[in-house]
Amino acid sequence: MNHRHLIFLFLLLSAFTVNAQRKSLNLQEIWGKPVFRTEAVWGMNSMKDGLHYTALSAEGDLEKFDYKSGKKISTIFKGGDLKAQDGSALDYEEFVLSPDETKLIFSTSVEHIYRHSSIEENYVYDLKTKGMRRLSTGGKQRLATFSPDGKKIAFVRGNNLFVTDLESWKEEQITSDGATNKIINGGTDWVYEEEFALEKGLAWSPDSKKISFYKFDESRVKEFMMPTYGTLYPGEYRYKYPKAGEENAIVSIHVYDLATKKTQPVDVGQETDQYIARMKWTRDPNKFVLYRLNRLQNKGELLMADAGTGRTSVILTETSDTYIEVYDHLTFLPDGKTFLWSSERDGRLQLYHYALDGKLIRQLTSGNFDVIAFYGIDEKTKTIFYQSNEESPVTRTVYSIKLDGSGKKKLSARKGTNSAQFSSGMQYYINTWSDANTPYYITLNSADGREIKMLKDNSALKQKIQEYGFAKKEFFTFKNSSSTELHGWMIKPTPFDPTRNYPVYMFVYGGPGHNTVNDQWETGDFYWHQFLAQQGYIVVSVDNRGTEYRGAEFKKCTYGQMGKLETQDQIDAAKYVGGLPNVDKSRIGIQGWSYGGYMSSMCLMQGAEYFKMAIAVAPVTNWRYYDSIYTERYMGLPKDNARGYDDNAPTGNVSKMRGKFLLVHGTADDNVHFQNSVELVSALVEANKQFEFYIYPDKNHSIRGGNARLHLYTKIWDFVKANL
Repeated sequence: MNHRHLIFLFLLLSAFTVNAQRKSLNLQEIWGKPVFRTEAVWGMNSMKDGLHYTALSAEGDLEKFDYKSGKKISTIFKGGDLKAQDGSALDYEEFVLSPDETKLIFSTSVEHIYRHSSIEENYVYDLKTKGMRRLSTGGKQRLATFSPDGKKIAFVRGNNLFVTDLESWKEEQITSDGATNKIINGGTDWVYEEEFALEKGLAWSPDSKKISFYKFDESRVKEFMMPTYGTLYPGEYRYKYPKAGEENAIVSIHVYDLATKKTQPVDVGQETDQYIARMKWTRDPNKFVLYRLNRLQNKGELLMADAGTGRTSVILTETSDTYIEVYDHLTFLPDGKTFLWSSERDGRLQLYHYALDGKLIRQLTSGNFDVIAFYGIDEKTKTIFYQSNEESPVTRTVYSIKLDGSGKKKLSARKGTNSAQFSSGMQYYINTWSDANTPYYITLNSADGREIKMLKDNSALKQKIQEYGFAKKEFFTFKNSSSTELHGWMIKPTPFDPTRNYPVYMFVYGGPGHNTVNDQWETGDFYWHQFLAQQGYIVVSVDNRGTEYRGAEFKKCTYGQMGKLETQDQIDAAKYVGGLPNVDKSRIGIQGWSYGGYMSSMCLMQGAEYFKMAIAVAPVTNWRYYDSIYTERYMGLPKDNARGYDDNAPTGNVSKMRGKFLLVHGTADDNVHFQNSVELVSALVEANKQFEFYIYPDKNHSIRGGNARLHLYTKIWDFVKANL
């Protein structure tokens, strides 16, 4: 045997040994009883002195830590000691510390309404007396909120607004016209919660003397009905869901004065077919602002409201040829005269400094990047802190800059994704870092970026990753057929044989507001993709045009024709990947959920020659079936853009479909209605197209609970094995 044969034999034996030592993933470990546990700092909140923070222990104890040293100072309460008034143990799900840090609200017996909203039993715990008391005995509450002075709590019950005085324990009812599917006081409706990320419709004035609140009149909004199963005769659930082009709720704003017991309506204009996307008090207890959008969401106005008279005036206006998105960067500064605002007016999302009368003082940030998160301002040094993607479209970095636009400083030491949680006063922050192949590394830092202490390094998870021999997620770029550069990642099979050609499993979302190509640690799908790699599949994901963090032009070029350019980009991605070494271009499949399910469906129809199979979970199948705020933001009204709605709908493209198709949906999906899949099934049957359809009774958009996720991914894996 010659020298070359010896080397080849050694490499084969080495590869065999590594492969034999590597643990193999199975679906039970991912979706059944997960074995991959990520460490984090749970329940972390800064205390008002800015020198200490609280965090929850694994046992449910609330502990106090010192920012300067990172050391534990004391235990505020022990979870096992929490008792209800009848002496029973209190199994809480969430807690809120009062602004004066003397009391806590604990939420128990939580019942979810929609994706984010819920009703619950709330208990108030006095940290001095160690006493526990139910907030109300009149039924479950929602949105329990301390007043700034910590002496009162406002909440919603039965769609009405209440206030409890924590000294007298007197409960005061502020509104009385609340009714299910008719009037909501102090909360928001389904579409505001889902699309404006606005669940709480009440806000205390800074002096705790007034409450501003939303009132939704849903009377004219059409109801959507979902059947419910599990009983001899199926029931039904009805709620108000405005679809694209249909009537929305009429929204009004009101201010309740706790001293006079009077409610003042606020002037939001004569137009009722509009949105009030945000409400926020200034530092003046008599003034607050509203952000008003027209129905098409291409004009936004910041209104200054007088809490006493209800009069408003426009202080700032944003316009767009396409659409305006709503961000939460609005911050009123301690001078009482100015505020910070974010806008895409120069093509990227940047921060601006304004006077309260709407006069622009200066643009604070500029460049070929987007400000993704605004963390706050150090009032003493006039330094603001924010997160951006200045280093790369796929990374996130923390920066500081002076209020006059000078002294910009990069605080993040590690490349990847950095996010910060600052202390009150902005002297310290907890930094959570990760990259695509490294789980969270959490540190305590001073405001200049210096690392004080490592809090969590996920060493146990890193060891487990090595035991299972995870493949590296590798990033790449390529140009689509329009010469636009797109970003993607790839996970190669383990072990990788350079003499083989492998099938490709593409994972897509593709819609506005969510990217899949990020240099950060992912859970759930990441382990699923590693499982596929171990089974001999190349896994690929690409962010198409229309996704975030590449500027307004890249994001908004899909306006009025959602799905058209995005689908073309995914087809171009399949062409590109199909031309790479070690790829079997005859075996490329694609899978997505929600918008991704819409995309995977369109790819199998518009790009049938490039995709062998597609899996669509909870897909939109025609934008006419989806909600008003989201759909009209990106598509306009159906009456003005019929072709845009119909030309790029899976229900209208079934004749072009070839290959294998798996469709999955939960019957209780309140977001993307089960109706979408039913209509697609009807179109497929009419076109005599064969497919597989999986239904999950009484499961919502996430298809979670019980054994659902394990069952679903077992089916997906069986489908992949059989068809890819």
